[in-house]
Amino acid sequence: MTSTPDRRQLSLAQQVARLLVVRCSGHLGDGQRRYPRWELPNAELKRLLGQGVGGVILLGGSASELRLRTDQLQRWAGQSLLLCADVEEGVGQRFEGASWLPPPLALGLLHASDPARAIALASAYGHCTGRQARLLGLNWVLAPVCDVNNNPANPVINVRAWGEDPVTAGQLVAAFIAGAQAEGVLGCAKHFPGHGDTDSDSHLELPRLPHGRRRLEAVELPPFRAAIEAGVATVMTGHLLLPELDPDRPATLSPLVLEQLLRRELGFGGLVVTDALVMEAIAARWGAGEAAVLAFEAGADLLLMPADADAAINALLEALASGRISRARLEQSLGRRERALARVAAPPSDPTAPEALEGIESSAELALARELVAVSLLSQGRPGLPPGPGLNLIRVDSVLANPFLPLMAPALQRPARNGYAACLIDGRSPSPWSGEAAAPLAVDRLAPGPVLLQLFVRGNPFRGSAGGEEPWPAVVHQLLGAGRLAGLAIYGSPYLWQAIRPLLPKGLPAAYCPGQMPLAQALLLDRLGLAGGGLEGGFTD
Repeated sequence: MTSTPDRRQLSLAQQVARLLVVRCSGHLGDGQRRYPRWELPNAELKRLLGQGVGGVILLGGSASELRLRTDQLQRWAGQSLLLCADVEEGVGQRFEGASWLPPPLALGLLHASDPARAIALASAYGHCTGRQARLLGLNWVLAPVCDVNNNPANPVINVRAWGEDPVTAGQLVAAFIAGAQAEGVLGCAKHFPGHGDTDSDSHLELPRLPHGRRRLEAVELPPFRAAIEAGVATVMTGHLLLPELDPDRPATLSPLVLEQLLRRELGFGGLVVTDALVMEAIAARWGAGEAAVLAFEAGADLLLMPADADAAINALLEALASGRISRARLEQSLGRRERALARVAAPPSDPTAPEALEGIESSAELALARELVAVSLLSQGRPGLPPGPGLNLIRVDSVLANPFLPLMAPALQRPARNGYAACLIDGRSPSPWSGEAAAPLAVDRLAPGPVLLQLFVRGNPFRGSAGGEEPWPAVVHQLLGAGRLAGLAIYGSPYLWQAIRPLLPKGLPAAYCPGQMPLAQALLLDRLGLAGGGLEGGFTD
């Protein structure tokens, strides 16, 4: 790992820059950026790192490319960086070639029937995520989500949570943290003090959590206490307004939440990082500079994705010059950052060495991914669909942005081999709805024959809902009444499965899995009698 100069040798601007975590693509080239609105071009990234910016959050690219990218960033910086990613569902969730695991709520559901096995698997989940992150040059895992998802309408947490009650969530996040940090990376408990009981998304607006301290102690805070007791290195703030704690400022900007509650009362002494400051809950109300100063004043040590990195640095320098922020406060945060970096293990020294580029996913981790899918699968009915021609009706959020549904995905290929032609619907498609409550699906616009209905529905950032507003239970009733429903597959939200399952005839083949990735599709479709026929796939381009 690159050594970090003594901060006494740094200019004040370089010291302030250490507090920022900016975003870049995991791809090496500017033209490969998926989200140029948030991902800095290389020239700007190199300039900011040269000026002392101390952290980078990455997204996109293959696992092997990520290893080259993190090494490149360290060279540009000339100092030890905090290198992180939102890998709540395994490193493969963001970087192809690593393990993509079912979302954490899969183990939350298992915990109800087999808590010991769920805790053991949560530990293995953490070890897998931490080992692969370190191998690829990351030293900071922005997980686990410690929010208790006790609100089925939550549009953004949903299956990202480890549990629907505080005991389950607390036990599982503690196991994950112990596993991940044993691999030499930092964990991150988020989104403090708890984003689970909200019905709006802080990426889009400022959620309001109307609970008082007694309720927070009973539901929201226990998983964070468990994370702190497990030694979690960092805590991420939530962009939430809790008027019973602070009627004026969201948690990210509130000394009453961060300094008083998190630091003094819960006793957390590690790094506090904001959630992304470009999110609308903050960016729509405060400028990039003032948001950075307010968050730092409130008790945050690191500022994730300020809307304008230069404006944030300049505002912090002005606050230091005016005495609004003390030099002692800056020293405090820099010291916490240095202590956190001292905890991490170095990746392989050569990013082109076999250790770095081969065996990213071990055989044990491959087996873990399969076990996690298998234990979270629920199914009913007799396997087997009537012969085609039929219709494979697939609902997704977007046909243009769904990494779980590539051309050769089992959800597309296996029904096709059985004569079921795919029809994908999303928010950009011509409306599939008839406008009639009793028969909401416009079946006259669809191909004839038996229907395999596959629903990819879950809460996700920027989506704005958990999918509950769509009338899928009524669609199932409609297709059953017409004698056309041949099978049902639900990937993602358990709440949709719970709503539809009682409507199904006992013999109808149907299954649910929290995971949406191709592995989850393959194992679920096995349950429906749609087995893979040798190699999945067809002609290349």
